[in-house]
Amino acid sequence: MTPAFLHSAPQRVVIVNPTGRYASAQVAAMRTAGTRVVAGIAPGRGGTMQDGLPLLDDLSQLDAPADAAVLYTPPDGVLDAVRDCCAARIPLIVAAAEYVPVHDSLKAAVAAREAGCWLVGPNTLGLAVPGQVLLGSIAPEFITPGRVTLLCRSGTLTLAIARLLTEAGIGQRAVIHMGGDLVIGRNPHEYLAVLARDSATEAVLYCGELGGDKEYALAEALPALGKPLVALVMGRHAPAGTRMGHAGALAGAERETAAAKLAALQAAGAITVERPEQAIEALRRL
Repeated sequence: MTPAFLHSAPQRVVIVNPTGRYASAQVAAMRTAGTRVVAGIAPGRGGTMQDGLPLLDDLSQLDAPADAAVLYTPPDGVLDAVRDCCAARIPLIVAAAEYVPVHDSLKAAVAAREAGCWLVGPNTLGLAVPGQVLLGSIAPEFITPGRVTLLCRSGTLTLAIARLLTEAGIGQRAVIHMGGDLVIGRNPHEYLAVLARDSATEAVLYCGELGGDKEYALAEALPALGKPLVALVMGRHAPAGTRMGHAGALAGAERETAAAKLAALQAAGAITVERPEQAIEALRRL
């Protein structure tokens, strides 16, 4: 399936658990950025309003189907929230929470796939199509419309590299933080398969990290992309066996190191770089 946000901006976005301090600030930012948020799901508060946004007790109270959902539920509520969204046939689900139990993440990913839904996260800042839609916490002032899709495993690097691209005059087709956990809804190679069919994406900038083996599946998928991919894998100097930042960034074996991953991606045809500034220069040359 092709995620709806790549061919048309979601027109009916719901926010699950929008009432906390962090969530309410993000909802306000999304609405300011032009995202069409139609309701918040807040059990027990149905029939009330939050800054002009109608609150409902559950998804069944929507007056028309939603085409995207952003979840600000606590970690132990993510699985149930994803299942509820799948039951409501919401095609795009963004799960923000960090520290979701691994087995819950596995079950959520399976539920989304079986329902034909595209799950971004858990542990994600979300995604943005500059000038069209913001789902999550990517700063609108850091992004600008263009032709490069940024795929990133790190939230911090998503923001930093998007800002560097914009400052360099390189616009973005989409900015996507896939999620920083070991288990996420969709893996990098699945995004690559989608971008291969997206005529508006002319190049891909992939920012990975040490830990796990997601970059090896990405390398296998790279020949089918049909467009340039610049690859940056952070953590070249991380001490062996030390977790760097979050659960997904831990090299437990040699093949999980940044250097090994960069070598595999280069062998598959990626333009590999070691620092964000080099990624910008590589894209300029393209």
